Amino acid sequence: MIAVSEEKEPTVGSVALSVALYTLARLALVVVVAAIIMGVGALFGVEVPLLVAAVFGVLIALPLGLVLFKSLRLRVNRQIAAVDDSRKKRHDDLQSRLRGQSD
Repeated sequence: MIAVSEEKEPTVGSVALSVALYTLARLALVVVVAAIIMGVGALFGVEVPLLVAAVFGVLIALPLGLVLFKSLRLRVNRQIAAVDDSRKKRHDDLQSRLRGQSD
């Protein structure tokens, strides 16, 4: 029997972990694209400077990362929205209790 795990309420720590994972994935993509640029250049006997490969790696990886890592990006967005909603509910609850209006 397979247990279905319910997704628990995201915390600030889990959001930070997801953002770090997404950032590392995007940086790794930049490194891979820059390495491919340098490798193709070397294949054709052209020495591509590291800085040039890195700049083109960033430019190519920006839109590519949005497509390749869509699920990570959407997960981060959902978690941030959930944490923000939870924080807003706690803030509204505190404000109502300070006004003496308990529900």
